[in-house]
Amino acid sequence: MDASFLRPMHHKENNMSYNEKKVIIEMGGDLAPIELSTGKLAKQADGSIVLKQGATMLLATVVSSKEPKAGVDFLPLSVDYQEKYAATGRIPGGFLRREARLSDYEILISRLIDRALRPLFPDTYHADTQVMVSLISADKEIMPDALAGLAASAALAVSDIPFNGPISEVRVAKVDGQLVINPTVTALEKATLEFIVAGSAADIVMVEGEANEISETEMVEAIAFAHEAIKKQVAAQVELAAQVGATEKRAFDHEPTNPELRDAIFAATYDKVYEVAKSGSSKHERTERFAAIAEEFFVTLGEELDEDTEFLMKKYFHDVQSDAVRNLVLNEGIRLDGRDVRTVRSIWTEVDYLPAAHGSAVFTRGETQSLTSVTLGAKDDEQMIDGAFIHGYNRFILHYNFPGFSTGEVRPNRGPGRREVGHGNLAMRSLRKVLPAGEENPYTIRIVSDILESNGSSSMATVCAGSLALMDAGVKIASPVSGIAMGLITDEATGKYAILSDILGDEDHLGDMDFKVTGTSKGIVGCQMDLKINGLKWEVLTQALDQAKEARLHILGEMEKTIQQPREDYKPHAPRIVQISIDKEFIGAVIGPGGKVIQEMQRETGATISIEEVDNQGIVQVFADNKASIDDALGRIKAITAKPEVGAIYEGKVRSIMPFGAFVEIMPGKDGLLHISEIDWKRLENMDGVFKEGDMVTVKLLDVDRQGKLKLSRKALLPRPPREDRPQRERRPEKSGPEGENSNSES
Repeated sequence: MDASFLRPMHHKENNMSYNEKKVIIEMGGDLAPIELSTGKLAKQADGSIVLKQGATMLLATVVSSKEPKAGVDFLPLSVDYQEKYAATGRIPGGFLRREARLSDYEILISRLIDRALRPLFPDTYHADTQVMVSLISADKEIMPDALAGLAASAALAVSDIPFNGPISEVRVAKVDGQLVINPTVTALEKATLEFIVAGSAADIVMVEGEANEISETEMVEAIAFAHEAIKKQVAAQVELAAQVGATEKRAFDHEPTNPELRDAIFAATYDKVYEVAKSGSSKHERTERFAAIAEEFFVTLGEELDEDTEFLMKKYFHDVQSDAVRNLVLNEGIRLDGRDVRTVRSIWTEVDYLPAAHGSAVFTRGETQSLTSVTLGAKDDEQMIDGAFIHGYNRFILHYNFPGFSTGEVRPNRGPGRREVGHGNLAMRSLRKVLPAGEENPYTIRIVSDILESNGSSSMATVCAGSLALMDAGVKIASPVSGIAMGLITDEATGKYAILSDILGDEDHLGDMDFKVTGTSKGIVGCQMDLKINGLKWEVLTQALDQAKEARLHILGEMEKTIQQPREDYKPHAPRIVQISIDKEFIGAVIGPGGKVIQEMQRETGATISIEEVDNQGIVQVFADNKASIDDALGRIKAITAKPEVGAIYEGKVRSIMPFGAFVEIMPGKDGLLHISEIDWKRLENMDGVFKEGDMVTVKLLDVDRQGKLKLSRKALLPRPPREDRPQRERRPEKSGPEGENSNSES
């Protein structure tokens, strides 16, 4: 591979207590280069890396125990990504004012790293391993999530921990019609597709992202474009590892073996397991029959078994199940529940299931079921995001719950785990793409998906149920969205493979790929792919996407049997929001000193009122569950923000009386002068007894001068008296006649 884009940098010690090694990756275009360095910080970890791009710096460390964890046949890997608030010059909120448990955003990035690294560890490596990545400095235009996987892999590359990498992760986006790698935060706002792609030099291992209803071809092009950038970053890690001398990995022997026992288990149980797998039984029946086969064999070994033998029996019987299920699909095209590879399980749906909710739906596909609700809230219900790098407010929330009873297990409810956060995020990103924007959607929307049964792809059931519930709530989504989980089973020896539509939980566990795709009838809006094998061919990926499209459209057709489009109106018991714009100058008047005015309006009308400045305008939202409250609040706001109109008639209140007239309040906070000469047609000598403070008087606005002073008149609204009834004015000398003589002079 051409390594001309790398610039190795060797630092001599020069009285320093560290020996730093560096390599720089040129990103091209306007992007700052990425610098990977080791040997300066966190030297007691098995591997540590400082990644720097612009002002962004990540510290990645990895530590792995020298001995395996007892009694496990998997890798006990933990991955934590955390952002230090000092990295962005901020102090954490909360009482303690320190970094607390990981936020959902940090959990999602931790999952991106974990999903990229985990498949590349040796299958027989079972030592406790911890990867930690910290954001220690941040550039406001550089997204750290696209760099975290590179930093973590580089820390493994310079360590002696067994790892079949390196790997890297990049963000690929299409901005202004062009594919770009790791775009800036500003550029990303214009992207029509955005994927995080992870891979090694040879293969893609993970994809996650969202798009604006793109085609399958467009998605494949984006992934291939990302892979070229990944190859460069992998080469940089190989170069750095060579500089450090970390080319040899530690020896390990973490798994006992017993070939005789393995052969005996396969001989005694394989055919029986194959027949059960072929029977097309339900999940629970199948599980019980597999357990009976295992127990039948285990009793033949006697009662006294050492721990290693018990461990290996479970492991080898799992291998029997895996081989039987995979061979059944590859050789006969039959799956555990009797379907062929393309068939989607039976679906039934229902909307308006929860009468008190603002919107609800039940989506059931085979043995997977989601009960989903939609709640419409006001601006005050927005979710506050208080992270180091990302902070602000979120008006669309989706929560995914996965209780133990959904799989028939006893499991304490300890709140959402990382899996729940990740599955909910995928569904949220998919549905967000079809929500109405701007003033068309004044609500804060919360979707809650409770998984009541699970046997594969409950996150995709959440997408379908969420789409149905939004339409039931009357939210004007652009198009319904459906989702499907695709699987893959391969045989490297023969080259055979099978792509599975709508995978079961066992097919996810025993298969080689979990590829979730969501979309509308027009195109893809979201995806999440995890691979457990090396060497996914591009034609296989393309075939999987085409097969997924077929399944997605089938599911959309089943959903349309229940509801085809959003309801014309919200439910009668759903709250209503009216949004109006006011001039910026009136924002303070609506709020009042210390919030007195707006609080009084909310208390007296029962409505919730929010106001914010957007583009030099005041945006006011009035939220209530009945029209009378909204109308009352709007009337008060309009009275405060109304501008006096010359010629208009007002019912005003006398605020103060002066010798020359009275000041009358015609609108809240707007007084005008009713001059003594404008009170009546008859002449008033003084204001004694004319008005008293608090009197209501009807007046007409005659004029508003340059200083904004209001000139009022009551006289203009009174009937004009006849000429003889008009007040007498002082006589003036009469003009002379034509001859120049006074008209009343003597002759």
